[in-house]
Amino acid sequence: MINWLKRLGLVATLCSGMLLTACGDEHHAPLNIVDTAKGDPRFSILVEAVTAADPAIATALSAPGALTVFAPTNDAFAALLVELGVTKSQLLANTALLNAVLRYHVLGSKVLKADVPLGRKITPLAGGIFKVDAAGADLVVNDGRNRKSKIIVTDVGASNGVIHAVDKVLLPADKNIVQTAQALAAGNPAQFTVLVEAVVAADLAATLSGPGPFTVFAPTDAAFVSLLAELGVTKAQLLANKPLLTQVLTYHVVSGTVLKAEVPLATAIATVQGETLSVSAALAIADQRARLANIIATDTLASNGVIHVIDKVILPRP
Repeated sequence: MINWLKRLGLVATLCSGMLLTACGDEHHAPLNIVDTAKGDPRFSILVEAVTAADPAIATALSAPGALTVFAPTNDAFAALLVELGVTKSQLLANTALLNAVLRYHVLGSKVLKADVPLGRKITPLAGGIFKVDAAGADLVVNDGRNRKSKIIVTDVGASNGVIHAVDKVLLPADKNIVQTAQALAAGNPAQFTVLVEAVVAADLAATLSGPGPFTVFAPTDAAFVSLLAELGVTKAQLLANKPLLTQVLTYHVVSGTVLKAEVPLATAIATVQGETLSVSAALAIADQRARLANIIATDTLASNGVIHVIDKVILPRP
């Protein structure tokens, strides 16, 4: 608990120092994160949020140390209020949400723009992950709910770390892998409807909803249609064959959260089923039957891992 409070104290320092540093004379000693934020009107709502949250957060962001804060602007908070359907007063009064959201914006070390690990897992003080990708000249954050936020100002120095301004408030994941697949299926009935049915039929929903973390190579509905033709069975027959279904589905799951940038290429990757698969530089998966499946979408984050979409069901040895 003491260590946690110390880290929070570092976070508070970062928030105050960020604003003043951005506006102050470069010859002056840098302020801490909180004082920096207080000196920049673009971050007035952030300052209000830090003040309304657990006092340990402000203490952490004001204390000596080395933190990184992804600081949402006032416009970012205004957009969040619309997205959540709440007023500013309601948001500031919801301390549980506020605490979780603010800590999700803070890293426990100083990471300058040049040192951001693009495409790789970034773990904030709140836990969970997000990632940052390059989009042309811009850096874009993909948060736990797969929302995008652009980093619009970088490397604002503070006495206890660095501040990067973002144009959207980051939110931690609120859905596990199964819930994420269900939400995607609901939004696009041609995507993961059969996969969700298969997971339920194989009694794997509880496992894939557990802590994990897991990496799931998720076949589309079209991929399952092709599999049915290849095996010469109906969907009902496949879903009724629990031993086969379990083998096939667990072959699509790898332990740990492996983002696209972290996939070991041309290397045997162990699956939960026990056999291996390999991924080429072209992001094609070779299964145990020498069949190829293309990874067609990557890095859909969930609270307990990540989903990559594939265009063919992969199979273990017969």
